[in-house]
Amino acid sequence: MSAKMTVKLDAPDRHLLNLVQSNARMGLEALAAETGLSVASVQRRLRALRDSGAILSEVAILDPKKVGVAMSFVVMVELERERQDQIDAFSRQVQSEPRVQQCYYVTGEADFCLICTARDMEDFEELTKRLFFDNPNVRRFRTSVVMGRKKVGLGLQVKEDV
Repeated sequence: MSAKMTVKLDAPDRHLLNLVQSNARMGLEALAAETGLSVASVQRRLRALRDSGAILSEVAILDPKKVGVAMSFVVMVELERERQDQIDAFSRQVQSEPRVQQCYYVTGEADFCLICTARDMEDFEELTKRLFFDNPNVRRFRTSVVMGRKKVGLGLQVKEDV
């Protein structure tokens, strides 16, 4: 299914999506109890939501400090040339970089907004060398150090009423 197509969702689908976004480990029985559906129906609906691409992934969210990755950065990147092949090349480079958590192609002064992590400033400096200084198509980048995580998430509000 194309990424641009909207998946048709009914009220039970929307309810399931809201539940699994808040707790992906919720069992089929608990989901069935919350939605008023049978376990088999919940299982079929979840499979269909995964197959359709409505559910992209189910992941564990880690505490960065507890796993030794205590620093986060917001980096605005301006490319030298805005040709499609150069944009694609930069996109591929950041997608393969584990220190880049999120990458957005944006409008405005910058071409990309990156959310990056690092163990410390030395680790971040190594990242900047790999992604920016060694890349002749990066004109400039501006970094903001995250002082505190106030809200972090990728949850989407899925309205349950039509």
